[in-house]
Order: sequence, then C-alpha cells, then structure tokens
Amino acid sequence: MHGGGLELALVLLLAAVIAVPVFKRFGLGAVLGYLAAGVVLGPHVLAFVHDADRILNAAEIGVVMLLFVIGLELSPSRLMVMRRTVFGGGALQVLVTAGVLGGLLLLYHFQWKSALVIGTALALSSTAIGLQLLSEHKALNTDYGRLGFAILLFQDLVAIPLLAAIPLLGGIRNETLTWQNVTTAVGALAVVILLGRPVLRHLFGMVARTRMPEVFTASALLVVLGTAWLMQTAGLSPSLGAFLAGVLLADSEFRHEIESQIEPFKGLLLGLFFIAVGMSIDLARIAAEPTVIAIGVGVLLAVKFGLLVLIGLAARMPLRSALMLGSVLWLGGEFAFVVFNEAERVNLLGRINHDRLVAIVSLSMALTPLLMIGLKQLVRPRAPNLGPERAPDNMNDAQAQHPQVLIAGMGRFGQIVARLLTAQRIPFVALEADPGTVEDLRRFGNHLYYGDPTRPDLLRAAGGDQIRVFVMAMDDPDTNLRAVRLVRRLYPHAKVLARARNRQHAWKLMDMSAEPFREVFGSSLEISERVLTALGIAENTAREHVRRFREHDEKLLKAQHLVYDDEAAVMHTSRDARADLMHLFEADAGDDEDEDEDGGSPQRPTANRE
Repeated sequence: MHGGGLELALVLLLAAVIAVPVFKRFGLGAVLGYLAAGVVLGPHVLAFVHDADRILNAAEIGVVMLLFVIGLELSPSRLMVMRRTVFGGGALQVLVTAGVLGGLLLLYHFQWKSALVIGTALALSSTAIGLQLLSEHKALNTDYGRLGFAILLFQDLVAIPLLAAIPLLGGIRNETLTWQNVTTAVGALAVVILLGRPVLRHLFGMVARTRMPEVFTASALLVVLGTAWLMQTAGLSPSLGAFLAGVLLADSEFRHEIESQIEPFKGLLLGLFFIAVGMSIDLARIAAEPTVIAIGVGVLLAVKFGLLVLIGLAARMPLRSALMLGSVLWLGGEFAFVVFNEAERVNLLGRINHDRLVAIVSLSMALTPLLMIGLKQLVRPRAPNLGPERAPDNMNDAQAQHPQVLIAGMGRFGQIVARLLTAQRIPFVALEADPGTVEDLRRFGNHLYYGDPTRPDLLRAAGGDQIRVFVMAMDDPDTNLRAVRLVRRLYPHAKVLARARNRQHAWKLMDMSAEPFREVFGSSLEISERVLTALGIAENTAREHVRRFREHDEKLLKAQHLVYDDEAAVMHTSRDARADLMHLFEADAGDDEDEDEDGGSPQRPTANRE
C-alpha cells in the first residue's frame, strides 16, 4: 500500500514535469498540459488511476488556496468598489445563461425542475481554469479580467443556495435548508469577518517573532485550511471561506510573506486538480455518442460565449475585450460535477444524462485553453479597429495597483526614501525583515510588509516583475549583497540603487551593476560644508568646494573599482588622487586670491589669505 501511494505520487509528478513544459513550449499553456496528462493517466487510456474522484476531492484544496491568494490581492475597500460589478454583472450572467440553457433543456424533454438545476449548474464556469488562464495571459488586471473575476466570485456565491435547493426540488424535504442552517452559516461568516483580521494579525505577529520559516509556513496553511473547513462545516463553500480570509489579510503587513509561503502549495495542488479533471473525462461515453456530446459542447460554448460577449459590450468594453471575456468563461465549471451528482441522488437526473453532462462539461474545460489561444491570435490583428483603447485614467489605476518602486529595509536609511516618495505621492512596496520595526512603523501609518527580501518567492509575491527601481537599504552589507545579486538574476533590466557601508562594499555592489550610495557620505559632505562656512568662507564658495570634492571622490571610487582586488594599485591610485585634489584646491585658492585683490569676497579668513 505504501509503495502504491509512492508510485502514484511519482507518476503524477513525472506527468506534470513532462507535459507542462512541452505544452508551454508550443504556446498551449500549463492548464492544457495538466488536462492532457490527466487524460493519459486516467481510466480510459493507461488506466494508471481508476478512482479519479478521490484525487479530485483531495486536489480541490488547490482551488481553495487559489481563492485565498486572489483574496490577498483585494483589500476590503477595493472589494466594496467591486460590489456593483459582482452583483450586477455576475447576477446578469447567471440568470440569463441559466434561463437560456434551461429553456434548451426543456426542448430536450427535461422536466422544468431538472432544467432549472442543470441550466444553473451549466451557467457556472470553472474558477480554477478561468483564473489560471487569466494569470497565464497576464490579464487579471485588464478590463475583461476584472469583470471575469467578479462574475466568478458571484458564481461561487450562487453555488450555496443552488445546492440547498436541489433536495427541495427533488421532494426530499427533510434535507432542505432550515433556519438552523441559515443561522449557522451567518454565524460562521460573522466570526470570520469580525474576528478574522485582529486574530490573524496577532497570530502572524507572534509567529514572525519566532524567526522560524517552517512555523510561518505551517501557520499560513493552518489559516487557509482552517477557514475553509469552518465554512464547509457551516454549509458554505470552502473556497468562499479562504477568499474571505485572504481579503482580511490583504492590508496586513504579512501579506507578501503569506503569499510567498502559500504559492508553491497552491501551484502543485492546482496542477493536481487539473490532472484529476482530465482523468474524469469519460472517453468511453464520448466514443459511444460522439454526435450528442459534440452538439452539447458546441451549444454550451456558443450560448455562454454569445451572452458573455453581450454582457461585456453592455459594460462598455471594446469588442476585443468582450470576446476575450467570452473565451475565458464559456466553459463549464467543476462545481457542475457536484450538482450533477446531487441531482442524480434525488432523482432529478438519470444516469445516462448524468454521464453525458459530465462528458460535455469536462470536454469544454479541456478545450477552453486551446480555443482561447486561437481566439486571441484571431482578434489580435484586428484589435485597433474593434473599439477605443482603455482610457488613460485606467492606466493610471493600473500603475497605482502595481507600484514601480520597491524599498528593501525600512531602517533609518529606507525610511527617508519612503517619506520622500510618500510626499510626492509615488506608490511603492516596502519590505522589512524585523517584525518589531514593521509593527512600530505601521503604528505611525506607514505602509510596509514583513518579509525577507533575499528570498525570490517573496520578491515575486511583492510584484517584482512590475518593479522598475529597487532600493536596497538593509543595514547588513552581506544581506544587501545577497538581495542585489538575487534582483540582478531575477530582474536584470531593473535599476538597483543600493545602500553601501563603505568603499569596499560599494565596489562589490558596482560589480553587480548596482548604483551604490554610501550611507554617511552625503551627511559627511554636508557637515564639511558647514565647517567651512563656520570658518568664514562664503556659502557659495563652500558649496562649490564640496561639489568639486564630491565629483573628485566619485571619479576616484570608479577608478579604484577597476583595481580594488589589487591593494598596491588601490594605494597608488589613492596617493595620485590625493595629489590631484591638493593641486585642484590650490588652483582654486589662487583664483580666489585674485578675486579678493579685485574686490572679491572679504569673508575669507586671514589664515586662508596667507
């Protein structure tokens, strides 16, 4: 038994490692690769796995984690702004699509109760595949991506009353929704919404102080799975619970750290979910009734696509965006499998029609990634003629959502940079590895997040691919060097401005094409200028002397950088530079004396005139 489980894990991982890179290589996307791997491993090809439902139930945790990560991207205030889109566009899509598909099922001799349940189930789209496709095509923040997400969110809400209505429509009254069920569900929602934010922030604050990454990972998984379990126990969708937990933590200082911990688990389990969906495709039913299944898939895709395009146009989208909205959500959803099973259990659906519908939904899910790629290629050349481009204010909103500056280290150095950017209203992401500093600065209204900037997963979670300027302001030189090296490897085209402890540290940063800023150099020059003015030198003259010294020293820093591994050469360069500097200021002093004889500044002290 142990060997069988180990073999299953190895085969699933091997299939993913082989299929996904191949499909990505040909531009077909990771989702289609997972689905194809599932079909091959399923009971109808290699028959390596006979019970796909068992794997599908376990892999639904990936969908739960996906919704949690999506929730982390949405603050409560932003979710409130989306309420009209969610309950407007989402409700319109579900009602109209369910009505049209239910009417077609009535024509196919379904009873009205069965047509209502099945039509509503078919109106729902796959949250996992839809969001994954939007993420792969970098479309989550486009106009059709935002509307698509709002529709998917409403569909998750609709799933709850739909499951509650199935026993009632089937005549099993003792299994219908009661006031006790409603009270339990509302109570669970109230507990999560009212107590979730303070409890979770306190929990992660305590865990962060332990400085043990494995405990933080365990805490993040506990929060995701715990809220999902609580909602499921209350009769609600576990994905909804995870989504709410993510929303409550969206404004938390631990947001990026949590996302970086959850992301690997989410990716693996979501891939396993797609493999399980591929296994559930009944090739025998498709082979037995190819015409019926093909017509069913065609009708489902055509109806949903057409209605979604109309909804997109009604939302004043360009035609291209409306077409892309249809291509993302025209597929069936994984929740339909649950509805079909429940409908069959209460005699609202026969076994033959159950198998047909499962095959239709599964095939639509498998075809959608391929059809989306084809449609995207088809409409791309015509995009300029399909409608106006997005307005400039939308572009500004997108930039605001994705800051282009990241400050790593919010000590005395990074805080000054952050204050200046805040004064200019330039958005930025700030990371700090000390939880105490994070807590103190947040108390004064600063927006920063807990996390170690030397970890690639955390930089990705913080939106590193959107960052144009990285400010490395950590106090420890070695940490700074590791972070700069990581940024240079992951984001080679970004500009890196780094805090340098001394000249040696600056040279190492320059080796990685980072621009060093010596932490005491600027303030030392300022106090030097003040010393000169205190001795009676004119302010303009003192400022000019400091400016020339800065230029000289920066040239010296670059010259020494070329030979800094040769101590003798560095010393020789320093001696030559010192002599040049003396000659430079001696020449300046001679010029200044000439000016005094001609009636120049009388403020030069006697010692200097001598």
